[in-house]
Amino acid sequence: MPGPRERDLEATRDELVAWFGAVLPEGRDFRIEGLGGPSATGFSSDTLIFELHYTRDGGRIVEPLVVRIEPSSDFPVFPHYDVALQFEIMRAMGERGVPTPRMRWLERDPGVLGARFYVMERVEGQVPTDTPPYHQAGWVFELEPAARTRLWWSGLDAMCRVHRVDADDPGLAFLAGPSGGRTPIEAQLDDYDAFLDWGCERARLPRIEAALDWLRSNTPRDEPVGICWGDSRLANQIFRDLDCVAVIDWEMVFRGNPVADLAWWLTLDRCFTDGIGVPRSDGFPTRSETVARWQDAVGRKAEHLEYYEIFAAFRFSVIMARLAGQMKHYGILPPDHEMDVSNLGSLVLDRLLEEAGV
Repeated sequence: MPGPRERDLEATRDELVAWFGAVLPEGRDFRIEGLGGPSATGFSSDTLIFELHYTRDGGRIVEPLVVRIEPSSDFPVFPHYDVALQFEIMRAMGERGVPTPRMRWLERDPGVLGARFYVMERVEGQVPTDTPPYHQAGWVFELEPAARTRLWWSGLDAMCRVHRVDADDPGLAFLAGPSGGRTPIEAQLDDYDAFLDWGCERARLPRIEAALDWLRSNTPRDEPVGICWGDSRLANQIFRDLDCVAVIDWEMVFRGNPVADLAWWLTLDRCFTDGIGVPRSDGFPTRSETVARWQDAVGRKAEHLEYYEIFAAFRFSVIMARLAGQMKHYGILPPDHEMDVSNLGSLVLDRLLEEAGV
């Protein structure tokens, strides 16, 4: 099987130097240093980190920057990836009090780097890791319990800022709501139904199908609509001195009930504990404590939370099934591997469905 396309960093360096010369015509003597990816995963060359050096008005300027490029894999995880939407939502959220990186430029011409991309300032800090999970190893695991408590609350409070943003603000009209008279949750279920058709072997996933049927049969009505970050978790936040200084990774943003974000926050933490048989580290607040703080911060009850926890585990299971297919495609897993059927998301989904009597 062919692997993901590797980016030629030297060619990319030259392309970026030429591009910065065009977008910063007042600058001279451009140089890029430290160009590379955020981690040695072997998969992603779609995020680039570097320092831009140049001269302007007689002074030498150094800017730490990040470039996010639309993926060009022949086996993508998601059917759609819109860097323009991510650029606009992060800029809009930053203007409305959510800690996000400063967004610098959006390039819609795919001819520059082979795909559309945006540039943002690099925020210095630490990111909790999923590999290994922060309940198992890494800098969060090594913290004292009181420090973990502070970290959790700071991350949650940053998410709550998203949920306090007025979704009817005209400046957010670019984030479209559902069409055809559907509610936001109905539109989300339609999207994941189409995702299953597009990217998964549905016949292998009977519990995911059962979850989808249950979700369609029990959709809440007359819900509040806000901005949902979509991939709300500690691993998508940057911390400095245990305070959240940036909310990142907005690929899954949508209009809907913000309880969906709270449920994803709780459920993904459960996936990386219960889902892999790892105990939850001391100091992390409980589910009930987290819900109470969210309700106080947002000013409404977390109605239908159990429903949205099943929805969270369902969509994470769909993503994991597709990721398993990608890993098989690239020869990282053997063709007969069961990861698409049994993974940290599907195990939690099974437990939640059992708790709901499904």
